[in-house]
Amino acid sequence: MLNKEEIKDIIPQREPFLLIDEVEDFVAGESAIAYKNVNADEWYFKGHFPGNPIMPGVLIAESLAQTGAVAILSMEENKGKNALFGGIDKMKFKKMVVPGDRMKLEVKIIKRKGPIGVGEAIATVNEKIVAKGELTFAVV
Repeated sequence: MLNKEEIKDIIPQREPFLLIDEVEDFVAGESAIAYKNVNADEWYFKGHFPGNPIMPGVLIAESLAQTGAVAILSMEENKGKNALFGGIDKMKFKKMVVPGDRMKLEVKIIKRKGPIGVGEAIATVNEKIVAKGELTFAVV
């Protein structure tokens, strides 16, 4: 299990934009499983939406991307680099994510060629899919 400080040793994101709290497991270059504990004090809930807080889909996608970045940037040849979005494909949002949810984030790297790759990404809450899709990344 990696905590936030150990995650910061791998990926460059920092608060308030570090959107994963812990990493349960990862295999460098292959996969990662992380968690985001969604609480009512999150900065984005002030405006999305007052009185009806819902985690924005783009931030769910970003949480998944950061999880995939743990797998990619933990590879020896990628240490100190960054993984940027190259695309988001087939992303579907199935359920709302709200304060109190513990979101499980799973990314499997399904394709890699040079600095470009694709991750199959699934986010769940209580074993129910809240989002899934494919994330294309570029290591720079």
